[in-house]
Amino acid sequence: MQTRVRRVAVVVAAAAMLPLALTACSDSDSKDKASDSSSAAASKGSDMASPSDDMTDSDKPFGSACASVPKDGAGSFDGMAKDPVATAASNNPALSTLVTAVKKAGLVDTLNNAKNITVFAPTNDAFAKIPKADLDKVLNDKAQLTKILTYHVVGQKLAPKDLENGSFDTLEKSKLMTSGSGESYKVNDSANVVCGNVKTANANVYIIDSVLMPKS
Repeated sequence: MQTRVRRVAVVVAAAAMLPLALTACSDSDSKDKASDSSSAAASKGSDMASPSDDMTDSDKPFGSACASVPKDGAGSFDGMAKDPVATAASNNPALSTLVTAVKKAGLVDTLNNAKNITVFAPTNDAFAKIPKADLDKVLNDKAQLTKILTYHVVGQKLAPKDLENGSFDTLEKSKLMTSGSGESYKVNDSANVVCGNVKTANANVYIIDSVLMPKS
């Protein structure tokens, strides 16, 4: 009889302990899951970098003239990246002569609708190197103006490394040559890239300090 009573007591005691054990186990599982969730979130957060973090030096504009580009607005680097190239250039005060020439030649739509091109864009100072009488003559000769402007356009997007020792077909149907390294490049051994690797919606732009002249 005593043995039977003792067995019943053991069973009752075990039954009483069971909810406590289950509760402790449940709490431990919850903590482990919360810990796992926190670790996963932390890991995910560390893997999610902002666009600026992903941008390497090779993706950024470079050159002495880049400092004069507006910091914000449509003429800034971020603003230009949202517009096709002719529109983007029109928002950069240093390219106003080029934009005038593009309009006179009727090339705005051609450039804006082109896909994946590179434009070597002469600054206002570059055009100012040409005697005024000669420049006025070219600006009023649509065929000649078109020939000169399309010589500044290559039908593919060129990264800085592509310019190190390059020869490229232009929309004018002849070739231009590039050379250099790092952040120092020349086009046809005559024009210096003063602000390179500027992105627009459909083009890479290299701003240069001289107007390129195709061979007659």
